Amino acid sequence: MTDQVLTPTLSDDELALIDAYWRAANYLSVGQIYLLDNPLLREPLAPRHVKPRLLGHWGTTPGLNLVYAHLNRVIRHRDVNVIYITGPGHGGPGLVANAYLEGTYTEVYTGITEDTDGLRKLFRQFSFPGGIPSHVASETPGSIHEGGELGYALVHAFGAAFDNPDLVVACVVGDGEAETGPLAAGWHSNKFLNPVTDGAVLPILHLNGYKIANPTVLSRIPQEELEALLGGYGYRPITVAGDDPANVHQQLATALDEAFDQIAAIQRAARLDGEKGRPLWPMIVLRTPKGWTGPKEVDGNKVEGTWRSHQVPLSETRSNPEHLAQLEDWLRSYSPDELFDDDGALRPHLREFAPQGERRMSANPHANGGLLLRDLDLPAFPDYGVAVETPATGTAEATRVLGTFLRDVIRRNPDRFRVMGPDETASNRLSAVLEATDKTWLAETGPDDDHLSPDGRVMEVLSEHLCQGWLEGYLLTGRHGLFNCYEAFVHIVDSMLNQHAKWLYSSSHLPWRRPIASLNYLLTSHVWRQDHNGASHQDPGFIDHVANKRPEVVRVYLPPDANTLLSVADHCLRSRHYVNVIVAGKQPALTYLDMDQAIAHCTRGLGIWDWASTTTGEPDVVLACAGDIPTLETLAAADILRHELPELGVRVVNVVDIMRLQPDTEHPHGLSDREFDALFTTDKPVIFAYHGYPWLIHRLTYRRTNHAQMHVRGFKERGTTTTPFDMVMLNDLDRFHLVLDVIDRVDGLGTRAAMLRQRMVDARMAARRYTRDHGEDDPAITNWTWDSDYQATSLSQQTLSERR
Repeated sequence: MTDQVLTPTLSDDELALIDAYWRAANYLSVGQIYLLDNPLLREPLAPRHVKPRLLGHWGTTPGLNLVYAHLNRVIRHRDVNVIYITGPGHGGPGLVANAYLEGTYTEVYTGITEDTDGLRKLFRQFSFPGGIPSHVASETPGSIHEGGELGYALVHAFGAAFDNPDLVVACVVGDGEAETGPLAAGWHSNKFLNPVTDGAVLPILHLNGYKIANPTVLSRIPQEELEALLGGYGYRPITVAGDDPANVHQQLATALDEAFDQIAAIQRAARLDGEKGRPLWPMIVLRTPKGWTGPKEVDGNKVEGTWRSHQVPLSETRSNPEHLAQLEDWLRSYSPDELFDDDGALRPHLREFAPQGERRMSANPHANGGLLLRDLDLPAFPDYGVAVETPATGTAEATRVLGTFLRDVIRRNPDRFRVMGPDETASNRLSAVLEATDKTWLAETGPDDDHLSPDGRVMEVLSEHLCQGWLEGYLLTGRHGLFNCYEAFVHIVDSMLNQHAKWLYSSSHLPWRRPIASLNYLLTSHVWRQDHNGASHQDPGFIDHVANKRPEVVRVYLPPDANTLLSVADHCLRSRHYVNVIVAGKQPALTYLDMDQAIAHCTRGLGIWDWASTTTGEPDVVLACAGDIPTLETLAAADILRHELPELGVRVVNVVDIMRLQPDTEHPHGLSDREFDALFTTDKPVIFAYHGYPWLIHRLTYRRTNHAQMHVRGFKERGTTTTPFDMVMLNDLDRFHLVLDVIDRVDGLGTRAAMLRQRMVDARMAARRYTRDHGEDDPAITNWTWDSDYQATSLSQQTLSERR
């Protein structure tokens, strides 16, 4: 690795100061990985001073500490507002070390004092039972990104910069992380960054050459090829390279000054001079050795500058005297006595090097977004409702109705609400939002482009990873948003959802972190209406994935019609610190509840629909449903039963909030056993038509008294390109099959209703034959509505069970 020769930017005193600060951060980082006691080596290092289990990652940490120290210099000299995102999240000890050096760590965790005892506690807690994680986790002040899973640093950084015009997000991209698909797509985020209204992102591609056990791709391609790649992405790369600390310090200081000058010039030209077009943003390529300043060789093998430095370079320090001696030499190479005074406090000249107050990256309020969060100014959602005079007779496109509400949410919140989606806003019937805003776009435009502008509030890119990552960064820095997506393809971000849900849960236990706005998913184009896309677009399993997460942070809603969707959406946009999943259809569908009824129903989360039931007392059977298509089929089945078996006591229960099915001991929204039994009975058959995979309902209700009587119909992976009704028939969710289920499960009904059973079997065959002959569903099925004039006589008669 060759050092570049350049005119010094730093004076000798500045160079010595920044190097000392870097050494202090490196010392604290190594101490966290290794030491239980003797934090400042005031006595010879002994095996008892070393942790019995050595966990952590050294290799990337010195590079992160180097950048952090230099950014502190820039912040002080320029008084700029900077947060720090580290893609190599394994560098946790470095970010903890820097937060401690800045004093933030002690402010947040008052027991970790700035003295020898505090250092002992700081070291002991790292990757230790009852302590803190080894990653840059929510417990780390200044962090909005946990890099345990790689690929998302850059999109989080851009999400943080949107609508934050005075913020610079310094984002270190590890060269291992740079091999991931989300990161590769993330470079394109610069086509969506408006230099007038947004902040800036400074990517720092850290090429230290290795991953866990292999070289990295971008470190092994020629410099010219790398620069061509980054230039093709639309960046102006500035390279820093070397392994001599003094020279690298000078290079990096010069590079950062150049980058911040370019950022200021770009913003000035756009904001003051009215310059249009997409700017060429600066970025830094930093080439330094992996595990720099650590052991150069261990047991005859090269360590510094190789993959062997990735985790714990000296792994046998308790049992191998040579390793222990190397560790002591390594720690003493940083000259801790020059860095910390006799009491263990950082020496004053080093403390003064760090920025002050909220300019400290570890104390920047943008990295604790709840501190900056302002409520959305929401319009009155009932004003957008559809009129429902008679249940199940009129129709509406639920998401199109929601779009008019979201349009005005955007109008009233032009600086803190965005809609993200993978090129599907119009497809998902949310086009009304484009009456209030355009789609964000800073690349070239053509005459046939539709609703593209730099200041759009709708963000579309054909990468679910980017949509989710942008939104997470936006939320974590104190704003609000909605991610709309085809239901089958939201699985692409399963692992991102994992990380965000874990972040929400862990941060909810940190008093100093303030709640952020919820991550809201709207899943549409769902499993039951993929008339032309077929099996590839049929998967409702994201609900199952979400239901596996901590109950404190996840919510799942299945509003059956337009008005309930409005009520649920308003609730989710007002909520804090949750992952909310809303599943709703976009096709014309029946409406069931007027607005007052919808609000009451959604507030309860589930309830009996008396207008669809045939008894006010104890039923013979419960028809339960969750989801718009299951609700339609359940009501059609109830209609058949009230005509054909008027003496049968049918109770129809609709579920909007799936988590209500769990016991109240398992989920905050759960029902007590008494409430559940009152709705679903303790001994009557329950035929449950469900939007997704049937076993989730069983899992949520397995402890209930009547679980043995619960029979769930849902998606059984029997999908293809076919008509809507044929699709439900393929999965035995159709109205005729639900009637068959009732006949087969209500005691004494099988023999008495044998003729009806046969007619239901014949009806299924006839419906399928019609689709094969005509290419569409039978209009009698498609156009079914609730016959409000028909009155079942059983409301004034004894139910079947009472007669028995």
